[in-house]
Amino acid sequence: MPARYSVSFERNVPVPMSDGTILYADVYRPATPGKYPVILQRTPYDKSAPINSSGPFALRAAGEGYAVVIQDTRGRWASEGVFHAFPYERQDGYDTCAWLQEQPWSNGRIGMCGGSYVGLTQWQAALGNAPGLQAIVPTVTAADYHEGWTYQGGAFELNFNLSWTLTYLSSATAAKRLAADPGFGPKVENLFDRIDNMAPEFDRMPLKGDPLLAELAPYYDEWLSHPSHGAFWDKIKVDTHYNDIDVAALNVGAWYDIFLGGTIHNFLGMQQHGKTEQARRGSSLLIGPWEHMTVVTVSPVGEYDPGVRSWHTVYDVDGVTLRWYDKWLRDVESAGEEKPVTIFVMGANQWRQEDEWPLARTRYVDYFFASDGKANTLFGDGRLSREPDGDGRPDNYLYDPLNPAPTRGGPLCCNTYWAAAGAFDQTETETRPDVLVYSSPILEEAVEVTGPVKVILYAASSAVDTDFTAKLVDVSPCGDAKNLTDGIIRARYRKTTREEHFLVPGEVEAYEIDLWATSNVFLPGHQIRVEISSSNFPRFDRNPNHGGVIAEATKEDCIVAHQTVYHDAGYPSRIVLPVVEGDLP
Repeated sequence: MPARYSVSFERNVPVPMSDGTILYADVYRPATPGKYPVILQRTPYDKSAPINSSGPFALRAAGEGYAVVIQDTRGRWASEGVFHAFPYERQDGYDTCAWLQEQPWSNGRIGMCGGSYVGLTQWQAALGNAPGLQAIVPTVTAADYHEGWTYQGGAFELNFNLSWTLTYLSSATAAKRLAADPGFGPKVENLFDRIDNMAPEFDRMPLKGDPLLAELAPYYDEWLSHPSHGAFWDKIKVDTHYNDIDVAALNVGAWYDIFLGGTIHNFLGMQQHGKTEQARRGSSLLIGPWEHMTVVTVSPVGEYDPGVRSWHTVYDVDGVTLRWYDKWLRDVESAGEEKPVTIFVMGANQWRQEDEWPLARTRYVDYFFASDGKANTLFGDGRLSREPDGDGRPDNYLYDPLNPAPTRGGPLCCNTYWAAAGAFDQTETETRPDVLVYSSPILEEAVEVTGPVKVILYAASSAVDTDFTAKLVDVSPCGDAKNLTDGIIRARYRKTTREEHFLVPGEVEAYEIDLWATSNVFLPGHQIRVEISSSNFPRFDRNPNHGGVIAEATKEDCIVAHQTVYHDAGYPSRIVLPVVEGDLP
């Protein structure tokens, strides 16, 4: 649609916070005098950088009659103050919205947009009941900053946390320090060397106590010092406060995003518990076949090409976003009301709209693990069966924390080389003896799996604490094994992430491993596969198996764990798949 307005631009407009700190924003707005609804983005990633909406979206939205305000968050780039991940965003979001309502070009109705941490700033402003805030579009972001941001299943998300902190957070802080003190140059060079070669950074033990991170990003050690869910995390989480939030939220996610679980949780939470009927009705979900760093851009995603329908130029996410704001900030109802859920079905490579999530027509199907006791590696005898493995012999492997199973793809962020996300062939990993591989027979008909995925695992360990991992894989006729989704459970947190419950060595325990969700058609000639192991490194930190403080463990503390996975009538280990019928093209 052609722009209706020419656009004016102001750089570094000062926005005072209630404590006197000045944050700076760039303002795009129609050149025609008047009062317009406002779209706000608060970013720690440099409001002037091309990665932000200060590019095409801001110009397009301003041309459509919105004032677009892009602000550097506290302590970042042009803004004053000291940056600390998470705690300032609620009050600063409130103060910014209050300022926006007073501007002569604002009509007082405010929306927010942006992804990742920029999505966090939206939820925090909404939690603070920011004045005028009526609609948000949080993209690839979380619901809980312990589970699903910093930790998952009790395990520290090492790849993401370290990549994000070094590459995006510390580098900006270091640049500010260098501008104020040229003598800081050698530390900046050291930081850049570490970003350029992250393999030794992931391998470093102990995790805590890095002097450079302590200086540039002290919050990193704070995260590591709070591995259990508790008051430290509760004060900033979203998912226990949906009934306090009355904004309409379009939640945009990606099947290979590190925050997929949170995106879905926020949608469901607002739809079921939003403060007002309008907020509940205004909860929508859009999930594409992307990953965190390339969401709504172009394919491929790792080694998977979802096709041109997923491209930003074909599926116009910016246009969807603007129509969302038209509805909630201008009261414009589009012709043909869209359904609340839009998903991209991989394998079929098609978009589809749904009335709900999970889909009401879903059948939750158990695929049981089976073997003759030798499911180790791709070449073992592991099977997936629709019937329990009544007399199945257990499978065994050794988990050595100093030789962990390596990460290859999946929901990763934030270094496109050292944290390459998406779908990759897993067969090399599947040749390791510490990876159990369970595969279905070759499919004669297509099977669509759309919805939440979990593994129920019965296992024993020789250690007092250890990890168990699971991965869902689509195997093509040529043997290529494409990862779809994965998860982990830290044994000490198998009952709750708020308290530690250590193992009795040798005793069988039940574990539920949350693999979040996917939407994929396993085509005829393909196989459904599950991998079970005890590491996915460096996506997750390795468990030293010693039962001590993991963030303080050294390599000398690591011990080898003997793991036994059971799959018989008494211990029916299995994956539970959401099977959907009748929708295939």
